[in-house]
Amino acid sequence: MKLVIHNGTVITPYREIPDGTVVIENGKITGIHAGPVAVAGAEEIDARGNYISPGFIDIHIHGGGGADFMDGTVDAFLRIAETHARYGTTSMVPTTLTAEKEDLLNTLDTYKKAVGQNSAGAGFLGIHLEGPYFAVSQRGAQDPRYIRDPDPAEYEEVLAYSSDIVRWSAAPELNGAIEFGRRLREKGILAAVAHTDARYEHVLEAWDNGYTLATHLYSAMSGVTRQNAFRYAGTIESAFLLDMDVEIIGDGIHLPAPLLQLIYKIKGADKTALITDAMRAAGMPEGESTLGSLKNGLKVIVEDGVAKLPDRTSFAGSVATFDRLVRNMIRLGGVNLREAVRMASTTPARIMGVLDRKGTIQAGKDADIVIFDNDIHIKHTIVGGKLIYTS
Repeated sequence: MKLVIHNGTVITPYREIPDGTVVIENGKITGIHAGPVAVAGAEEIDARGNYISPGFIDIHIHGGGGADFMDGTVDAFLRIAETHARYGTTSMVPTTLTAEKEDLLNTLDTYKKAVGQNSAGAGFLGIHLEGPYFAVSQRGAQDPRYIRDPDPAEYEEVLAYSSDIVRWSAAPELNGAIEFGRRLREKGILAAVAHTDARYEHVLEAWDNGYTLATHLYSAMSGVTRQNAFRYAGTIESAFLLDMDVEIIGDGIHLPAPLLQLIYKIKGADKTALITDAMRAAGMPEGESTLGSLKNGLKVIVEDGVAKLPDRTSFAGSVATFDRLVRNMIRLGGVNLREAVRMASTTPARIMGVLDRKGTIQAGKDADIVIFDNDIHIKHTIVGGKLIYTS
């Protein structure tokens, strides 16, 4: 149960250590050293001069490898976890789509079964319910048949049904959304603003009542609007003004280079988490695919590195993998490597409340580590001290 990773540049929260060594015992990091270290009885991984980084943490992801979490099968959960591990993801928060309550409960049941069988892919950190409490006008590719206002009878049943819910995204301007946010805060569940037409006053009230994260900033949310000749700040401007965390789809398509640069300039790496928001086509060839479950999902076409509606009038989902996000933040966002890694690991770990055990290479933390080259091509992925992928 001992592992030594050596001959690489270790990325720590504060510096890079050339020719560094990371020592792992029983799934935990026990030491970080400059230069080689001999550990009796340990397996060794030669990083071959590449970077040794904390594993990437995806706090908003729907699928990959041809599977979606809404498929409602353990196989789908495991296939997604294994697919994204190949691209450096070591932890993820499986995410639902807007659906009937029964489908959400089934996904929660499946999650519980999958957790105990997930030994060859990225680890699970709990479930993210994305919807169904959204503004229809900002639904994006969410199915309008299932969009509705927060219903205390419904969400209390769901909250009582499972302890695996760690975040829930909703539109704060809806009737009952403020009470909903307070209830989530009472339960220790992260509340996020999403698929919303809210103006500043709505977001400010939401911020005061538990909503601390903006879901996929710029996507499916309001910006500056005009009414009776007066301008009003929307959700985007509110996220910039408030001390709110933001998550961004850094695929270079949902957000082009100028917006990636703007977000980084205003919010910085400590308040910005990279997410894939990936659907089932991530890691698959381009062509036709399905957003959501195979039973009643939305047909889409994947081309140009993104999923689109069949009429090509709108994006319908991301097919990004995490290596691409980090690469884009460096090449398009103008962010240095250590800050890009922070956005991929430390910041999402803090947002999800797991920074005490994940998100950095430090003694005592889980040994979730990726090794990649200068172009962020993944060479090895290690989860809990176990080597689960080698290119």
